[in-house]
Amino acid sequence: MPIVSFTPHLKRHLKCPPENVTGETLGEAFHQIFEHNPQLRGYVLDDQGALRQHVVVFIDDAAVRDRQRLSDPVKSDSEIFVMQALSGG
Repeated sequence: MPIVSFTPHLKRHLKCPPENVTGETLGEAFHQIFEHNPQLRGYVLDDQGALRQHVVVFIDDAAVRDRQRLSDPVKSDSEIFVMQALSGG
């Protein structure tokens, strides 16, 4: 089963332990998590269901390419890591 882990930064605001999920795409994996943790959705996705501008997601060490529809494939042994990009000058 794929496992989804979240940056420690999010853990300061919400309970979001690593979680095993099923699904063949990132969107399906997130859907399972947000069903029982709806507050987390607002930190990760915008109101259109796309990844927020300053959220970066890696699947097996590769950055997600489809930030709008979350259609990047997920394998049964994938590791998905959600983090927040840092910006500033």
